[in-house]
Amino acid sequence: MASTKTFGGREAVKIETVDSRGRRTFLHRALMSVGAVAAIGMIDGCEVAKNGNVTTITINVAKVKAYGTALVNAVATILSVAAIASAVGAPTVAIIETASAALEAALDSFASSAGSTVTVDYDTTSWKTLLDSIYSDAETLVADLDSAITGASTKVTSSALSTATTALDAAKTVLSAFQALLGITSARRAISPRRQGMTLDQALNVLHANAV
Repeated sequence: MASTKTFGGREAVKIETVDSRGRRTFLHRALMSVGAVAAIGMIDGCEVAKNGNVTTITINVAKVKAYGTALVNAVATILSVAAIASAVGAPTVAIIETASAALEAALDSFASSAGSTVTVDYDTTSWKTLLDSIYSDAETLVADLDSAITGASTKVTSSALSTATTALDAAKTVLSAFQALLGITSARRAISPRRQGMTLDQALNVLHANAV
């Protein structure tokens, strides 16, 4: 959660963690753009509460875990299509699997650190490091999948491509939600636009991850 005054378009934010029993612990103060604070307030599962010049923001731990799990599941879904895996080729499959393993490791580290905590402070150094690691690995994974499927698109049947692109679009939807959760305005890696629109809940369902 966060407390803030506005300084040149940025807010000084106080953020807290909330454990599973609702107990709050102050963690840190940091500057966030007014736009980022507003954007976070529109995300389901994130809370922005204002009391005078104090703004409180929470980041939902379960959502981070769900998003990461969904992206790992995207790899299994896409590579389970034999035609796609074959067209992509063993070297690229290895790159994707390495990226997936890195994301899983980052998620495990985050889950271990979070424990029973319900919300965490993105601007506290330790949490920021963990969350940045997860996001970086997630973006790398989606970019690798995007490149691989684009390259394989002319080598497989329309049915195989449809399965892969649906999972990829779901992964892109989840990545966009993760960006919003952390206040990131654009991807750092080149990723093509989604071919079909879907809601976050639909994307999580496609990737067999629980909506939270």
